Amino acid sequence: MTPERKKKIEFVLQHRQPDLTVVLENVFDPHNISAVMRTCDAVGIREIYVLNTRIPRHKKWGARSSSSAAKWMTVHQFDNTELCLKALREKYQFLFTTHLSGDARSLYEIDFTQSVALIFGNEHAGVSEEIRTLSDGNFIIPQVGMIQSLNISVACAVSIYEAYRQKNNAGQYADSRLIQSEYDSLLDKWSRNESD
Repeated sequence: MTPERKKKIEFVLQHRQPDLTVVLENVFDPHNISAVMRTCDAVGIREIYVLNTRIPRHKKWGARSSSSAAKWMTVHQFDNTELCLKALREKYQFLFTTHLSGDARSLYEIDFTQSVALIFGNEHAGVSEEIRTLSDGNFIIPQVGMIQSLNISVACAVSIYEAYRQKNNAGQYADSRLIQSEYDSLLDKWSRNESD
């Protein structure tokens, strides 16, 4: 590995955010998942959760839409809602779902300087009622058009770039926020990725 590449890996690791994640529930199209991964990597999200209770576990992602982002992310796959939510609650303080409902708050009202997991549902039915019931609330992306929905990868991108804006303004990208053991472990893993 060249010194420049090592420096790039270290820069990226120093900007990873341990208190922000994305959860994808029963998203059918692996290209949508890959597009989400690419955006997550861009804003420093280090891990995502993929929950499949209605479809088989994904074996691979759309390589062209991810631009190999999966190499630089930790992907947790679950086929059990309860276990997935238990794992999320152990790491993240708030779980918010995207769902158009009377009690939904605007994306811009969420405080992303806190520990947050954003849950996005599948392309047809959205987030399941079970997960909505167990979450800390629903949010919507304000829109003024006739169609009140966005493609999942677009909705995710809009949402996590708002998180990026808030966290950056709060100085959360200024210093490394990973614990040293996790930083070292990822540095070792990513360095090995370079030789694969």
